[in-house]
Amino acid sequence: MRRCISWIVQERQEAKRQQNQGDNAMAQLRALIISLLAIAVAACGADNDAQPDPQSKTPPNILLIVADDLGYSDIASFGGEISTPVLDQLANEGLRFSNFHVLPTCSPTRAALMSGNDNHVAGMGVMSEFIYPEIAGLPGYVGHLADQVATIPEILRGASYHTYMAGKWHLGEADDQSPYAHGFEQTFTMMNGGGSHWADMRPLSPPQKMIYRRNGERVSSLPDDFYSSKDYTNALIEFIDSDNGDGKPFFAYLSFTAPHDPLHAPAEYIEKYRGMYDGGWDALAANRLASLKKLGLVPDHVEELPGNFMTSDWESLSIDDQRAHSRDMEVYAAMVEYMDMSIGRLFEFLQSNDLYDNTLIIFFSDNGANGAPATAYPGNADGSYLATFDNEIDNRGRASSFVDMGPNWAQASSAPLRLFKSFTSQGGIKSPMIAKLPGRMSSGGGWSDAFLHVTDVMPTMLEAAAVDFPEQLAGRSVRQPTGLSVMPVLLGEKEDVRGDEGIGYELFEMKAYIKQEMKILRLPEPFGTGEWQLYNLEEDPGEILDLSDQHPDLARQMIEEWMQYAETNEVYDHKGYFDELYRKAYGVN
Repeated sequence: MRRCISWIVQERQEAKRQQNQGDNAMAQLRALIISLLAIAVAACGADNDAQPDPQSKTPPNILLIVADDLGYSDIASFGGEISTPVLDQLANEGLRFSNFHVLPTCSPTRAALMSGNDNHVAGMGVMSEFIYPEIAGLPGYVGHLADQVATIPEILRGASYHTYMAGKWHLGEADDQSPYAHGFEQTFTMMNGGGSHWADMRPLSPPQKMIYRRNGERVSSLPDDFYSSKDYTNALIEFIDSDNGDGKPFFAYLSFTAPHDPLHAPAEYIEKYRGMYDGGWDALAANRLASLKKLGLVPDHVEELPGNFMTSDWESLSIDDQRAHSRDMEVYAAMVEYMDMSIGRLFEFLQSNDLYDNTLIIFFSDNGANGAPATAYPGNADGSYLATFDNEIDNRGRASSFVDMGPNWAQASSAPLRLFKSFTSQGGIKSPMIAKLPGRMSSGGGWSDAFLHVTDVMPTMLEAAAVDFPEQLAGRSVRQPTGLSVMPVLLGEKEDVRGDEGIGYELFEMKAYIKQEMKILRLPEPFGTGEWQLYNLEEDPGEILDLSDQHPDLARQMIEEWMQYAETNEVYDHKGYFDELYRKAYGVN
């Protein structure tokens, strides 16, 4: 069965190539053969292998769902205590990836996702909020999607897919940088990195203004009952429904801003978690570690949690401070549960319209949990803007409040991984991922430990849709994706697709290179030693034991491979600029 499905995918690609070359007769004959074989496969599909929908006459729909700043073990199917029944059911139907990696922050991940290329190649070698004069104008540091890359919606729309997006973009705010200008057919998007989840449109910091666009046009105000997760989901359902029944497949991108700070959630959802986190962050970290061990995601011998000089002892806090911090985590959990419920509403719509069974679904988070304080956003250091919010205990999580997760809860949410968002340590770049093929999967409910990277998402989608990556798009040459399709893993044909091919990282002078189970990491002081350190991630997921002295040749080889990565992707040497910026952001003298 797997061989038949794999052959169908390959033949669809060949038919597309023949059509592009003008050989329509052969392409039509091949398409007829493919259709007959697909019907035969569906008819004999009594086993549990992945199957296309027997009634489908089109390529699969594709649904991409991305959470914002979700910790590795937050959802229940990855060991968390937060109620996420919809994602749990998706995990039971699909395949969970325990070794999926993203970039340390939002927009670099999203650039790599949309383009299938390294974040520098895609123009996001640094976030737009942090461009400084020496790098302004360099090709890899433009702060929006670069012209040299093609996006998923541009390619799929050219292959007769409908393309829809709702939620966070963060890849350029100008008219010609919007998702509507990058191949999406219908959009309702928040262009910035974050801000209020309510209708008031209050930004993360004073220099910013929250920008919403619908189909490219600025939206001046939001409905009074606006809440980000609700309205993004409503918009995507509206878009899909508007073309339902026309025979064309869709690519739909639901890009939540939950649970990005400021932490906001409906009161009834917050109330569900009252008292759940009164034991503090150390207790949460210990519970998460135990759950991950039970799932087999962390070796039994791992007991020590990674050190973090930014965290504090729960018992040293006053009762009032403990209650305030507990409330913040209650709001965070409420945001995650509400997001899960919203995904469920979308799934119900797809199911009621006979679309769900022929849809490839991929879910993950754009980076790890966010441990940065609200004062770290440009313009917030003096606290004057933050002082305009009402953060009294009963108001935390409402529209007039601005609270964050902070380093303590973020580290617990990432445990036993080291640090969190913004760092190239595992807590910043390892994300939960769930993928479900159309139809049934023999691996449904199972796990894969294949090393995946966010650049692999585009090639996987294109293979599922039997669409080739173009050499040119709209008259411009485009960089071929460096990611790899993981369809062989999803189909059960291979356990891994990357082999000994490594993946390099650089963002804000945080550097890393991962090759199989080994990782070389450089974090500036005081977040690291400032020197390259070598870790075995399989045995030491918390990056605690530096092996560089024991294996100097391997360390040297991996550093050289990182340097080759940096040269290939035009990584700029920031010469200490971000070292100092990070110290200020995290209050380090």
